[in-house]
Amino acid sequence: MIRPMREELTSAGVQELRTAQDVDAFLAEKSGTAMLVVNSVCGCAAGMARPGIRHALAHGKRPDRVGTVFAGQDLEATARARSYFQDIPPSSPSIAFLKDGELVYFMPRHRIEGRNAEAVAGDLMAVFEEHCAVTAAS
Repeated sequence: MIRPMREELTSAGVQELRTAQDVDAFLAEKSGTAMLVVNSVCGCAAGMARPGIRHALAHGKRPDRVGTVFAGQDLEATARARSYFQDIPPSSPSIAFLKDGELVYFMPRHRIEGRNAEAVAGDLMAVFEEHCAVTAAS
């Protein structure tokens, strides 16, 4: 049932992080830019977050690394990912953006709900434009 929800991101080049060790390894690289997505089965993940992420990653600049954990499915990985952002209440879906190991942007569920995928993509592309050097493949 959730395979298509995972594949919607992995088919766009997002690295799936299924264990706490995967999350630690992904976030251990401090140089450059990284985006970490907390995926979810909810409607706002399906209709807004995942399509918005795919759209943003396909245009212009993009993060050096993009990873995802799946809330409610990969419990250990999700808990570990959230442990890196202890000052931010748990939220799924959500999107964290880091530059040189520091959190510079966070999009919680309430910034995804009630918006369309294009608005989510627009916010992400603005962050990419400000912080990223890598250009998406044409």
